[in-house]
Formats: sequence, structure tokens, C-alpha cells
Amino acid sequence: MPLGQVASVRRSSGASEISSEDGLLRVFVQSNVHGRDLGGFVKELQQRIAQSIEVPPGVTLKWSGQYQSQLSAQRTLMLIVPVVLLIIFMLLTVVFRSVMEAAHVILAVPFALTGGALLQYLLGYNFSVAVWIGYIALFGTAIQTGVVMVVYLEEALARKRAEKGSAFQLQDLKLAVVEGAMLRLRPKVMTVSTVIASLLPIMWSTRTGAEVMKPLATPVIGGMLSSLLHVLIVTPVIFYWLRRKALGV
Repeated sequence: MPLGQVASVRRSSGASEISSEDGLLRVFVQSNVHGRDLGGFVKELQQRIAQSIEVPPGVTLKWSGQYQSQLSAQRTLMLIVPVVLLIIFMLLTVVFRSVMEAAHVILAVPFALTGGALLQYLLGYNFSVAVWIGYIALFGTAIQTGVVMVVYLEEALARKRAEKGSAFQLQDLKLAVVEGAMLRLRPKVMTVSTVIASLLPIMWSTRTGAEVMKPLATPVIGGMLSSLLHVLIVTPVIFYWLRRKALGV
């Protein structure tokens, strides 16, 4: 299917009037795109035009409309996302009173990004505003679950310390970490299952707006699966390593 489903193409050549901009004659070619993302459509169209059309000297091609607005939004999001992550890192540092603990929790972001990017690649979605929004939602959820896991581990460690007192040893630390991770297992699996179950219907939807919602849901679904492995396996291991280092053993 060439270039996806193009609902309509309208060319305004100025037959009845002369259209100009900055002293240059201007011609519009407009189209409405359905059934695929706008960014991917424009990229493919640019490649085909470059291969099959030789632009005469003095003639330039510009892509505007919703595509231009989308590029502007993407540039804004590429600035906002790192700033938001930096603010989250600073807040985590204040909450845990430790840069190492904050870095420990913020590791949920690259793990979540791995699963989201992999599923996005497998489904063939290009980066768009909807995809960026999906990643922002994913990062927030992944960091939140990482914080909750650390809280569970801290509570289990505090109980074990109170139980053992001065006899607290490295083996007790291991038991506390395992206990805290086990307590968090069921809530985390339920959270991931609920999120994925609520978003899966979007992935096979064909109704109006599905072409926007599918790229949004894709990184969330993939990222929640990879963040599950991070929170249940990597987070307890790093927590144990940090606490073991603090004990000096």
C-alpha cells in the first residue's frame, strides 16, 4: 500500500490568483493521512521525492501544517523530559538523603526505556508526540514502583534489625532483602498486569484515533514488562549491595 492511506490530496496552484510568500511564488500540496503516523508518512514521502523528482534550481520544498507543529512539539519534549528526570533525581536525593539511593531508584528509567524502545521497534512506530507522552507516563510509573520497592525493603530491614539487635549480621541482611522483595512481588505483578490489560485493547483497535493511541500505549506496555524485571530482581540486588557496603562487610 503506497504511502499508507491518504484520504485526500488537494493542490492549490493559484490558477485564479497569484499566491506568494517573501516575494516568491508559492504552491500548496495538501493531504490528509489515515492509517499510519504522520511522521513516518512524511519521511517516506521525502525519500520518494528525493529519489524520483529533481527539484529545479530556485525551487524549494517545505513541509508544514501538522507535521511542522509535531516537530516543534518534539523539540520541546526533548528539552522537557531531561529536565523532568533531573528534577525527579533531585527530589529522590532529598527524600532518601543519598545520591546513591537516588541513582539506584532512577535506574528504573533506562530499564523501562529498554522494553519500551524494543516493542516500539518491533511494531515499527517512529518517534512522535504520542510516543514521547507514552514514555513520560512510563518513566513516572517505573520510578514510583522503584520507590515503593525500596520502601518495602527498608521496612523489612528495620524489622530485622529490631529483631536481631546487636547480633544483626550479613545473613540477616540477605533475609531482610528477600522478605521485602517477596512482599512486593504480588503488588508489582498486579500493577503491571492491570496496566497491560487496560492498554491491550487499544493495540487492536481500528476506530478513529487509534493511530494516535497505539504509539502512546506501545512504550508503556513494553516498558512495564522490562521494569518488572528491574524492580523485582535488580532493585533488591543493588539495595543489598549498598547496605552491605554500609555494614563494611
